[in-house]
Amino acid sequence: MARSRSKGDSVMKRMLCAAAIVAAALTATAPVAAHHSFAAEFDENKPVKFTGKVTQMRWSNPHGWIYVDVTGPDGKVVNWACETSAVNGLYRRGWRKEDLATGTMLTIEGWQARNGTPTMNTNTILLPDGRRLFAGAPQPGENSR
Repeated sequence: MARSRSKGDSVMKRMLCAAAIVAAALTATAPVAAHHSFAAEFDENKPVKFTGKVTQMRWSNPHGWIYVDVTGPDGKVVNWACETSAVNGLYRRGWRKEDLATGTMLTIEGWQARNGTPTMNTNTILLPDGRRLFAGAPQPGENSR
């Protein structure tokens, strides 16, 4: 005996199809919306250079993050969040997870966030053994990421 389709089945299938299309569209655009340009978040007129101890390294995308405790002249310790380029780019430049173990002293150069928080876009990092690692940040005035 053949089963007949009701109008309800057809409406339900259309609604599910529409929901799937909307979900796919939102998922596909999320990474693009999350990314930012250098100039939108960081100030090329606020160069930053400091030495501090690594508290954490997050190997994540679209950017890696290095967290560093920096002791100021007043003795106060501030934890800086240092944005790098994508992990695969860091790896191709010679970075390895072992390079940035917790407690490692680093000298970091880059540009501070426009909002004045202890957040920076990292340009270069000097390791205790004298190696200098490029973090992938553009030079001031460049648009490419």
